Amino acid sequence: MKAFLLGVLTTLAVIALGTVLLVASLGSGATPARVPSPPPSGVRVPPPGDLATGETWLGSVRLQGAELVSRDGDLVDVDATGTGVRFGGGSLRASTLALRATVPFDTVAARVGGGTRLYAVSGDRVGVERPLTLLGRRLLVRATGTVTAQGGLLLLEPETLDIGAPGPVDAALSEAARRLVTIRTAVPGVPDGMTLREVGVGGAGFAVRLDGRDVTIGR
Repeated sequence: MKAFLLGVLTTLAVIALGTVLLVASLGSGATPARVPSPPPSGVRVPPPGDLATGETWLGSVRLQGAELVSRDGDLVDVDATGTGVRFGGGSLRASTLALRATVPFDTVAARVGGGTRLYAVSGDRVGVERPLTLLGRRLLVRATGTVTAQGGLLLLEPETLDIGAPGPVDAALSEAARRLVTIRTAVPGVPDGMTLREVGVGGAGFAVRLDGRDVTIGR
């Protein structure tokens, strides 16, 4: 994704040279829940005075993509907005960068591994299936739960649990199965400095919103 963002934003920069550019007011203090959007058009805001030789500045940039593929994992329905964007010397820096996208269930399941399968259940609930081998028997652990953004990570904790074993299940086995279907992972393919703010559930995956300040994207 980093190479994709850099390539697209560089192309936009070349097209935009000589065009009136706008920049959002960055404010100060703690990072807000939402990165501010660029102001309405019609006001020329001068670029910063400390641009290095060979460096280009864009007041605001927006890119949209139906699908974004990277080694870390795929994203779909991507909508990214950057303000105060500088690029040159093989890297791109954005004063603010906001991203909305869907992380397919298969992408997260592949990161978790172990034959995990994820699927939408209803509302904001997600189903999880994962095989478990116990005393030579192969069982299928099934769970459902809600997903939240916690500490910048996507967290799915089971609320219902079915181990698929006949008869009573001891507490130790139940706890081991619960840990097996608890998912805690970063959103794949996004630049360092981006923080997960919101996560929901759609039919095809997790709807996420991330933002960050002073984000650097390298080649």
